[in-house]
Amino acid sequence: MIPSRARWKIGEADEAAANELSARLGVDELVARLLAARGWTDPEEAARFLDAEGEDLHDPYLLDGMTEAVRRIRSAMEKKEKIRIYGDYDADGVSSTALMSRLFRSLGADFDAYIPHRVNEGYGLNRQAMKLAAEAGISLIVTVDTGISAREEIAYAGELGIDVVVTDHHEPPAELPDAVAVVNPKKPGCPYPFKGLAGAGVAFKLAQALVGRVPDELADIAAIGTVGDLMPLTGENRSLVKRGLARMRSGSYAGIKALFEVAGIDRNAVNAGHLAFALAPRINASGRLEAADPALRLLVTDDSSEAGELAMSLDLLNRERQRIVDEIAAEALELAGREAEPSGVLVVAKESWNVGVIGIVASKLLERFYRPTIVLSIDPTTGMAKGSARSIAGFDLYEALTACADLMDHFGGHQAAAGMTIAAANLPAFRERLGRIAREKLSAEDYQPVLAADIECGLEDATLGLIKELDRLAPFGAGNPAPRFVFRNLRILDQKSMGKENRHLKLQVVPWTPKGSQKPVAVDAVGFGKGELLDRLSATDRLELLGELSLNEWNGKVKPQILIQDLRVPGVQVFDFRGAARSDRRWASVAKEAGIGVVLFSPEEAETVPEPLRRTASLWLYQRDRGMRLLQEASASADSGHPGFDELKGLVFPALPPSRSALKFVLQEAKQADRLYPVFAFSDEASVLPNREMFKQIYSTLRREGSARQGGIEPIPYLSRRAGLPVPTVRFILDVFEELELIEQVSGDYRCSVSPAKRDLAESLRYQERQQLRRVEEELLYSTANDLTRLLTELREER
Repeated sequence: MIPSRARWKIGEADEAAANELSARLGVDELVARLLAARGWTDPEEAARFLDAEGEDLHDPYLLDGMTEAVRRIRSAMEKKEKIRIYGDYDADGVSSTALMSRLFRSLGADFDAYIPHRVNEGYGLNRQAMKLAAEAGISLIVTVDTGISAREEIAYAGELGIDVVVTDHHEPPAELPDAVAVVNPKKPGCPYPFKGLAGAGVAFKLAQALVGRVPDELADIAAIGTVGDLMPLTGENRSLVKRGLARMRSGSYAGIKALFEVAGIDRNAVNAGHLAFALAPRINASGRLEAADPALRLLVTDDSSEAGELAMSLDLLNRERQRIVDEIAAEALELAGREAEPSGVLVVAKESWNVGVIGIVASKLLERFYRPTIVLSIDPTTGMAKGSARSIAGFDLYEALTACADLMDHFGGHQAAAGMTIAAANLPAFRERLGRIAREKLSAEDYQPVLAADIECGLEDATLGLIKELDRLAPFGAGNPAPRFVFRNLRILDQKSMGKENRHLKLQVVPWTPKGSQKPVAVDAVGFGKGELLDRLSATDRLELLGELSLNEWNGKVKPQILIQDLRVPGVQVFDFRGAARSDRRWASVAKEAGIGVVLFSPEEAETVPEPLRRTASLWLYQRDRGMRLLQEASASADSGHPGFDELKGLVFPALPPSRSALKFVLQEAKQADRLYPVFAFSDEASVLPNREMFKQIYSTLRREGSARQGGIEPIPYLSRRAGLPVPTVRFILDVFEELELIEQVSGDYRCSVSPAKRDLAESLRYQERQQLRRVEEELLYSTANDLTRLLTELREER
């Protein structure tokens, strides 16, 4: 058995609604089921969702404060006032600043742009920046992606004679800043119908209001900010990102083209995933490690040469960011590994970690341990720690931090993510209190991640036509994830690892029970980062996959492909090791599995156990009528003891069992063993069942000559030579005769018994076992892998 990494939450579709959608919209039945499972059951609403290209862009003046913002900005431009755009250093903030810069440039405004330094200044407006603006003769500041909480800083700007127009999308505080205008769809009382705009989205709406039309020329920049800030790709965001992607494919700004070039992206095939995982990280890298200015310059330049140099610089910074993240993550993993409790809140801290990347490290630790996670960097000079936190479903991080407010200097965030500043001396108390809160709030089930799938479908549904039709639901991202499907009852035709250090898994699968009479078409399934599962999968498994469908283009051919998000194998797994040598490399992988036991049917078989198993597996001897006896504990576990036979997780069978009943007993005694490794090695001589003529020949020789020791030759070799039979066969015949009391041993010699009773060979237990061994040999050695799996499964369940 291979359990799934996560709990699968599989959606269900209203079949009647799905049938109506398919008929009314002319879409594939599976697409209709998918729409219905996601709540699009009304055909008209579903049609608008599928075809949205911009009709969902609302009137910008529905945003409260937009009229005042437009009036003040136009006044400043008419009077030639100096305007400063004040942004943020993340992908949304940089995109918002670039969008507003391009807008003001096109309108002929006198402006500049300012993004605070992450380390030196921190997030948002600050008094020193306001003072510098006044000294530069700035009379109007337009914020983008920031400002909603800067009440004191904006009041100070007013004292300096600077007006402020706030455009933001973050949650507003109880008291709003006293600005000339505050534009935020989440502002209390704002009637704007869509609340999920990114900072770049709000800036786009301001641009729409200022130019009096939809500024499609800015949609690509707005799309980067929207996707980069993980905003839900529903409603207006979806329409905006679709417009942006369309512009990128047909032609875009020099900086965006240069980013495509360094990221190796074909702009004709660009999608929201490329924005999230290729463009946004490179833009973010600048603000995380240095200043955000190079990223801003990249998005505002029209010089292709300059754009190429800046894009290359950001690419190098992103590589450096990845190196730093990997380095810190390795240190954090080591610290996390020292924590004894598998539950609670994970809090790791160390001096001088780069505060610009600790949020990424927190996400990596959460993915590894699936626990609420806080990563902090301690300033050795001040003794203060800055931290970034990520949470799991069911644990409200902001609520938990609020309960620890007295221990921190500052904190902020929401249910899933947060940041804080705390004295390093308070960290032990902070860790203890958070752990107590987690124990009160979370159950054991909460510590297993949940993975959502839309619906189940058959592998035969994974056609090129379907995958192309699924693209009508794009762009995919937060709030509108790529469709995920569950595929069951799959057979593995081929399996291999691929990529650097064999980190990835590639399978070729078909249904075990295909529909119809046509030969099933094999589909490739790729699991990135799942290469370690290669040796845990058997060709006889009935596999279940949860994944996304995609197109794989290679050498001019296009094929369907499953991108594996998770997999599981229910029930017992059988790994066909028949014929495997003791030196087979696979034994090293088996030895790494926990709870492996080696089943022996005679003590001599211990010599055949592969070396890797001698160090990690326990050895058990089957004894008829007495059960299983532990011969040897695994040396690696000798100090802590070893699980009992009924607690083992896997069984290795080096040799054939003597009978079907012996194998059945072993399988049923190991109640928890769900991985079976049959080698079933055997000796040709040991399995030979002599015929009656051979028995007659040996008995006649003994009766005629009176003794088996002749001419100084030992009895068995002598009889072997006289009868022309192998020594093991002669020994077996003599053992049967002795059991039936037809012969007796006298001083190492064999002689016929005096007046023996007439006995049938079938009365001998040895003869019966040899008969059974022949049948076992046929069943276990000459069966296909699938038949062997079926037999072992049946024996395990047989009563």
